[in-house]
Amino acid sequence: MTHTDPKARAKLFDMIKDIRVAMMTTVEADGSLRSRPMWTQTPDANGDLWFMTKVDSSKTAEIGRDHKVGLAYSEPDDQNYVSVSGHATIVRDKAAIHEHWQESMRTWFPNGKDDPELALIKVVPDYGAYWDAPSSTMVHAYGYVKAAMTGEPPHPGGEGKVTL
Repeated sequence: MTHTDPKARAKLFDMIKDIRVAMMTTVEADGSLRSRPMWTQTPDANGDLWFMTKVDSSKTAEIGRDHKVGLAYSEPDDQNYVSVSGHATIVRDKAAIHEHWQESMRTWFPNGKDDPELALIKVVPDYGAYWDAPSSTMVHAYGYVKAAMTGEPPHPGGEGKVTL
């Protein structure tokens, strides 16, 4: 079921707020899909997602040709999984870069937030889906026993789709 209500939207964003890495998928010139890990941030007040990148990278070229992107978030310890699709743009605005700067990014941008190679990827989400399940060992043990004895998989968690 697809939701548009604020509660489902808040749940999706709450599930990803503490996940530090997302797999970002872009479309290559030949139409093939390419994914790579990207350090992520908490969604902003509008629900937009921000990532730092080098200005001259394959992903900026790919986004320049096709703005559609996919983001996959995974937190196996908590059994939280989120998929977001949206439209990306490359942002070179210094104020936005300063606002979203994280000191941990100095590893890739030694000159800090004033690094001339630094740009932002802003993703405006269109759609999201999430899967969450209890992460306790007992639930997994129960699921294993149930599957082994009955041949039926357990259904311990929730799934939702959100129009963003």
